[in-house]
Amino acid sequence: MENRELARAANEIRKGIITEVYSGQSGHPGGALSSADLFAFLYEEEMNIDPQNPADPDRDRFVLSKGHVCPGLYAAMAVRGYFPMEELRTFRQMGSRLQGHPSIHWLPGIDMSSGSLGQGISAAVGIAQGAKLRNRDYRVYTLLGDGEIQEGQVWEAAMFAGTKGLDNLVVIVDNNNLQIDGPITDVNSPYPIDKKFEAFNFHVINVDGHDFDQLRAAFKEARETKGVPTAIVMKTVKGKGVSFMEDQVGWHGKAPNEEQYKTAMEDLERIGMAI
Repeated sequence: MENRELARAANEIRKGIITEVYSGQSGHPGGALSSADLFAFLYEEEMNIDPQNPADPDRDRFVLSKGHVCPGLYAAMAVRGYFPMEELRTFRQMGSRLQGHPSIHWLPGIDMSSGSLGQGISAAVGIAQGAKLRNRDYRVYTLLGDGEIQEGQVWEAAMFAGTKGLDNLVVIVDNNNLQIDGPITDVNSPYPIDKKFEAFNFHVINVDGHDFDQLRAAFKEARETKGVPTAIVMKTVKGKGVSFMEDQVGWHGKAPNEEQYKTAMEDLERIGMAI
């Protein structure tokens, strides 16, 4: 897919994120926006998936370890055709399939319920190991936050993945440098992230998470890497695409009011016109 098409998809995902969080008056826009380009790349180009057959046993799997940024996942799924875009307006409402953390029980296309930070990567590692044991070829992707990797369970899972040589696994870290209480360096620094994963026997690739050429090259390199899992560490901007949210820790988990919603959508409309 051409980068321009991916940029358009990412911008639609960002519009979807803002629409969801505004409609539900609850949610986590900052980290969802920083991950939007990745969501676009995974769902529009990288992963072997079929919205018309979400339970295909040969599909690639995706686990959103930082489950609170599910507005980005839901928007990516809607853009890809899993369900109508209009359903995004039901986010976090009673009876909706689009709750504040993704659930495998409610929405076809979700491969693992997640939300308790640190646990999603363990599920992804188990899925990848299961594929190996059954001689299946599907690949497993999981997205973590840079604050999330302060959790010890992340490194237990990484140790297992490295020991078992799970080369069908790609761990992606959204390194936007902010978590709910501030910069990750002030809270509990996980740096250097790349060296830590290397110590657990991962092949590590550092990229600009908003550059589709770099993302494409990284995932190609991951597919070509044999015998060890891959970690892709993405440098990103929290709140990317919305002027007043960019690099602002206060937008980790807060919904915009009506005026802020209009400003955010105007920002994204301008970006869309320029693509």
